[in-house]
Amino acid sequence: MSDVTVDVRGIHKSFGPLQVLRGVDLQVRTGEVAALLGPSGSGKSTLLRVVNQLERADRGWITIDGELIGYRRSGTRLHELKEKEVLRQRTQVGFVFQNFNLFPHLTVLENLVEAPLAARRAPRGELLAQAHTLLARVGLSDKADAYPRQLSGGQQQRVAIARALALKPKVLLFDEPTSALDPELVDEVLDVIRDLARAGTTMIVVTHEMEFAREVADTVVFMDDGVIVEQGPPSEVLDHPKHPRARAFLSKVL
Repeated sequence: MSDVTVDVRGIHKSFGPLQVLRGVDLQVRTGEVAALLGPSGSGKSTLLRVVNQLERADRGWITIDGELIGYRRSGTRLHELKEKEVLRQRTQVGFVFQNFNLFPHLTVLENLVEAPLAARRAPRGELLAQAHTLLARVGLSDKADAYPRQLSGGQQQRVAIARALALKPKVLLFDEPTSALDPELVDEVLDVIRDLARAGTTMIVVTHEMEFAREVADTVVFMDDGVIVEQGPPSEVLDHPKHPRARAFLSKVL
């Protein structure tokens, strides 16, 4: 399994009495795109947050490129890492949120430089050059000096993707990246994700865009009630779902 970038094993997560994840196993190989599908409340977003250590699992473990996340192993026991070390690990996992989460008081260029400046302490000139390259990659070279409020939702989300890429992560996580956008802006964001997929970027994408999942994903993962009930190639899961819950859901959205 040396080519596995993300390895999720037996993850459980509850919020009070509510069990949100109930023993999730998921492996994403290097350069693959996994699309997470399922009804609201099935645990998709929580799974992403656990992978990125924005939430700590109650049970189970995760490795990114072979490194145990959030813990160190001592014999057969796991010990929680200190927050500083968790923050270092989090830089390996880029996260693109539904609602962009850009710093409103910083320009687009500053949004891209802030995190790598703190994390890598690289020369500012080097990071500015990288930021301009990333803005060109997402088609926003002319917006470097703009503030988030001056951008459309689609432009803000493309900046958010560029910001996630600025840390040179080993995997990118997308939590319904088009759900907050007007319909006419969806394709400009999906086009950027398509380009990343073609470039071999390892990604996990929570999405309700079924045709996009069919086109881009190597693996489609269907979740329901905190567990993965079906996964496989898009042609199998989307066109010939086996689990009754997947069949019922997909019959309404395809």
